[in-house]
Amino acid sequence: MSDCLFCRIVAGEIPASVVRESPTTLAFRDIAPQAPTHVLVIPKRHHADISSLAAADPAVAADVLREAHAVAVDESVAGSGYRLIFNTGPDAGQAVAHAHAHVLGGRALGALG
Repeated sequence: MSDCLFCRIVAGEIPASVVRESPTTLAFRDIAPQAPTHVLVIPKRHHADISSLAAADPAVAADVLREAHAVAVDESVAGSGYRLIFNTGPDAGQAVAHAHAHVLGGRALGALG
């Protein structure tokens, strides 16, 4: 989608601090990090949210999860713990309508709920 921020990053039209890339995913640093490690992992093909991605292409949804873990290993937060967040829809705070996982770590994040 030409108006999608993340599609434009995948296309190389907008720069990003890329930390990992696979044939189906791209991982890059969040521009407004909420933790010392805050990396977004996205599918290269556009899907509005994780639910749409899981329904249309479960193999790529699995790739996003696998790459999110690889980011945690690369960023040295896998051992101490990290959080994966998928915001789906406006009430959840999804700011970009392109499926993406937030990988957060590098400090104690506290319990949710």
